[in-house]
Amino acid sequence: MINMALGESRIILTKDSQLMKRRLVTQGRVRAMLVKHDDPQAQLRDVVQALKLDYYFRPFSRCLECNESLVPCGREQVQGVVPPHVLETHHEFTRCPKCRRVYWQGTHWQAMVKRLHNWQGEVN
Repeated sequence: MINMALGESRIILTKDSQLMKRRLVTQGRVRAMLVKHDDPQAQLRDVVQALKLDYYFRPFSRCLECNESLVPCGREQVQGVVPPHVLETHHEFTRCPKCRRVYWQGTHWQAMVKRLHNWQGEVN
């Protein structure tokens, strides 16, 4: 994780207080933030405020597996990859160009978007 943060200029978000004591972190070579809350809503609020993020809301635009930006793809490209019911009931899909994972706006997506919109209102 530290090597990835160094190599990709990332900020580590962690609940591990011991990681915050590592020399690379204390010397500022690796940026890290200690997450203090267990509640995801409070975590989001703290991260946005502490890092002074310009909170641009684009849910589910990155792959959950490898963090690559998702790209739109057609139904014909996901045939045989997604369940037949999903292919029949959905018309828009995105796919990760790296790991090839496919995403669509099903019921889980709808519930998470609703939750994220509620959290966004509390952060702003």
